[in-house]
Amino acid sequence: MSARNPELRRQVVAIYKELLYLGRDYPQGFSYFRPRLHKAFMANAHLQDEDAIRSAIAKADYVRKEESVG
Repeated sequence: MSARNPELRRQVVAIYKELLYLGRDYPQGFSYFRPRLHKAFMANAHLQDEDAIRSAIAKADYVRKEESVG
C-alpha cells in the first residue's frame, strides 16, 4: 500500500477491522473466518496504485454491507 496517502491506509485498516468484527458471527466460526479474511487482504497488499486500492476498498465495503444485511 502506498505510504503517500495515509487516508487510504486508514480506510483499509478500518474496513479490515469492521469485517473482522462481523466475522464473529460467521456460521463456520471465527477461527475459520479470520485466516481467510487475512489472506484476502494480503492478496492485495502489493497494490501501489491509489485507484486500485480504492477499488479494493469498494469491494470490501460491498462485502461488509452484504454481511451486515444478511
